[in-house]
Amino acid sequence: MSKLDLVNEAAKGSRRALARLLTHIQQGDQESIDSVLSATSVQSIGITGPPGVGKSCLTDCLAKFFADRGERVGVLCIDPSSPISGGSLLGDRMRMEQSGVDDRIYIRSVATRNSHGSIPLRLKAMISALSISGMDRILVETVGVGQTEIGIVSMTDSVLLVDGPDRGDIIQAEKAGLLELADVVVVNKGDLPGSEQAAANIRSGLALGPASNVPVLVVSALNRIGINELVGALDEIQPRPSVEIVKCRHRLSSAIIDEVVSKKSFDVAVTDLAEGRISIEQAIERVFQE
Repeated sequence: MSKLDLVNEAAKGSRRALARLLTHIQQGDQESIDSVLSATSVQSIGITGPPGVGKSCLTDCLAKFFADRGERVGVLCIDPSSPISGGSLLGDRMRMEQSGVDDRIYIRSVATRNSHGSIPLRLKAMISALSISGMDRILVETVGVGQTEIGIVSMTDSVLLVDGPDRGDIIQAEKAGLLELADVVVVNKGDLPGSEQAAANIRSGLALGPASNVPVLVVSALNRIGINELVGALDEIQPRPSVEIVKCRHRLSSAIIDEVVSKKSFDVAVTDLAEGRISIEQAIERVFQE
């Protein structure tokens, strides 16, 4: 089956064709990428936060909520990969007990492989492929909080930052600058002590900055508490010019990195650099000459 046939079959609702198309895109097949990038992407939400705050559980809860109100939902779960073997556990779907049994929800685990940071090189094209297949909304769950995680803002329309009752977790987001870029902040596990205080501390931290109007909510994905309010906040997100500039900057830098890393000369330069045949400056010159 040709790449165009895969796109057409995916557009007709074939999950098998969609799965094959996503695989081709993730492997860097340029024909597959070009066949979807011209499509108009539907609403996408990036969900990020420190490890252990319940991102997968909240993603599962949101996907089920959107599906219950008649939407078709695509979920991309980003999993870290071994820098040596490239292997990945791809275990996020095991935490998504509700989404796995709903025909209106499509879940795809995505290994970072050789991508820059923790954001897959082909994520934007994968979002477009899900849009073509008829999804009404796309959720992207990231690996965790860090400087490279800011790249999620270049791939999705909005960013949901998830924290836990332990206020110390969000410090990593503050260091990375992600807190000011988030469109909505939630303190998950709201049934545990300290959650309201954590939310109050976050509001205080945002009050004096450019993100003073960002809603900070307390939810419990496990007990389905506060989800209606969270969805309402997500539906009412308004673009912020300062964040849009950051999005464009990261979108452009991601495209440049994607282009460079995809070149055959990049892998050759890495091998020569590792074996001591060239310097880092010579490697850079060689890659950009191509």
